[in-house]
Amino acid sequence: MISNTAPQCRRGGQAAPRVTRVAAELVGLLALAAALQGSATAQPSRMPIAPEWRDTAQRVAQAGVPLSDLVPNAPDSHTVQPGDTLWGISTLFLKSPWRWPELWGMNLEQIRNPHLIFPGQVLVLEKLDGRARLRLANGAPGTMPGNTVKLSPRIRKDLLANGAIAAIPLHLIGPFLTEAVVFDTNALDKAPRIVATQEGRVMVSRGETAYVRGDLAGASDFRLFRQLTPLADPLTREVLGYEGRFVGTAEVAQPGSEGATIVPATFKVTSTRLEAGVGDRLSPVPQQELVAYVPHPPAGNIEGHIVSIYGDGLRAGQNQVVAINRGSRDNIERGHVLALWRSGKAATDTTNGSRVAMQLPDERHGMLFVFRVFERVSYALILTVKEPVRAGDRISQP
Repeated sequence: MISNTAPQCRRGGQAAPRVTRVAAELVGLLALAAALQGSATAQPSRMPIAPEWRDTAQRVAQAGVPLSDLVPNAPDSHTVQPGDTLWGISTLFLKSPWRWPELWGMNLEQIRNPHLIFPGQVLVLEKLDGRARLRLANGAPGTMPGNTVKLSPRIRKDLLANGAIAAIPLHLIGPFLTEAVVFDTNALDKAPRIVATQEGRVMVSRGETAYVRGDLAGASDFRLFRQLTPLADPLTREVLGYEGRFVGTAEVAQPGSEGATIVPATFKVTSTRLEAGVGDRLSPVPQQELVAYVPHPPAGNIEGHIVSIYGDGLRAGQNQVVAINRGSRDNIERGHVLALWRSGKAATDTTNGSRVAMQLPDERHGMLFVFRVFERVSYALILTVKEPVRAGDRISQP
């Protein structure tokens, strides 16, 4: 589970953690793909590794982290519990939890053939020569007596179904993988639409029938959306895309025809987040991607802002989803970890006998995890936060 305690933050007047180790961290974090695919078809060895990442990884492999990078109250050991995640465990030990591969001593060989982590295993923090490493305790499940086993995830068929822990709480973002959609234009204007309901009902729910007109393009499974909401940049007011309000899913029960007599297609509503009604638009369910949710910091500087809170809320807290005004064209990737900043408040200096207006520095107060990326907008999960998040709040590299 994600820790409710935010990582130690650095105030605006101090330097944020340097991204000098990004290459090494990124290489190590590629192994997380195996721990999240849930399928033996996902092969970490197929993921591109730049030469500079490989060189840096070889220099730091198995070295551990400096003791100064541990949180002050890092435990000597931790027993993995059902519901734990790699991120949550790492927050127990590290000030910067996305650096867990360094703590766990992963090298290039382990990236190609990593190990699974299961509930019941005991993790022991070792400190030697000013550095710290995390290992499995002797006698932990899956080990031989008297052995100390190197720790990192590895691939296995139906991994999550077999009880291995994930990197982040997948259940929190799972629904958004199909529900959170940004269209480049108002594309649903010409999409298939519900034109009538069974027995003239105003709204239809799961298991009920709706009638649809429009080009289905051979698809059989569809998502239902209501009106599209423009997502505007909080600073420039430029429209970055159009967010569809997810209603539910439906499948074709009987095709229609557009001859001399118009016969709409018959659809069965298979799930609903909202009740569906006449005028709702349909978009084909995309093919499920084998996505590697690999937490890592951006390779370069990122500055941006929160565009909106997903849903109808005006503020968001931990484990909620927000849209940010940066996307693939800004080099945002799935798995990027970003810092949340609280704007510094206006203040007055009265210490010299006069009143001088000041602006206090911004303060970092939380972290985001990017899980869905479009060209100009991305969706991110709030991992930790001290105060409610609002549209317009600033984000940056961690």
